[in-house]
Amino acid sequence: MSYPTLKITFLGTGTSSGVPMIGCDCEVCTSTNKKDKRLRSSILVESSTTRLVVDATPDFRYQMLRAGVKHLDAIIFTHPHKDHVAGLDDVRAFNFFTGKPMNVFANEMTQEVIIREFPYAFADTKYPGVPEIKLNTIAFDEFSVGDITVTPILVWHLKMPVLGFRFGKFTYITDANRIDPPEKQKIAGSKVIVLNALRKEKHISHFTLDEAVREVQDIQVPQAYFTHISHQLGKHDEVNAELPKGISLGWDKLEINI
Repeated sequence: MSYPTLKITFLGTGTSSGVPMIGCDCEVCTSTNKKDKRLRSSILVESSTTRLVVDATPDFRYQMLRAGVKHLDAIIFTHPHKDHVAGLDDVRAFNFFTGKPMNVFANEMTQEVIIREFPYAFADTKYPGVPEIKLNTIAFDEFSVGDITVTPILVWHLKMPVLGFRFGKFTYITDANRIDPPEKQKIAGSKVIVLNALRKEKHISHFTLDEAVREVQDIQVPQAYFTHISHQLGKHDEVNAELPKGISLGWDKLEINI
């Protein structure tokens, strides 16, 4: 199968609290290295004709401004946790300029939370200026946004099912601590994978740094970037120097062409 050339922009690579974390004066949160400044985790995926975002974080407005995004075809959601859905209200700006609702792709569990969190967007009588959203239900079947083909990948965030996504030769997974063998087969053949790596210490629902490294090596993807990083992981440059060849920490504004 042939895929369009894609440009991937890391809009954010931080965990739910972001980095720096409010009130923290640790060496990471006070670092002057720009790669230690992390908004909440999200990516922008672009072909020559289509542009989509994975997750609408609490930083969504600033992420769109920082990346210069003036048109967006869709938002695809991984799961319903607040740090992945809280920015959805700001699609109002795109509604205003296009005159169209924003296409939102999410599983039923995530849709239930979106409707509960933004009830005014789905009311029978809508106040002028509320976000206009068109919900599209996804499960595990491949689907398309414009010329971008999307393959959902089921991963586990403790007991919560989370969707990772494969776009051509690029795979994006966040908020996971288990990937079952059949789903790893969907990732096989990717040239680049993005995977969450929260910290070095064990966590109940996220891969640790070592666990994420082992997952990449098991799936045998030649290039990996880690995301959903907390201030507990350590300074970007110091941690990066410890990683095997072909594996790096991601950072905000990193761009990949594939």
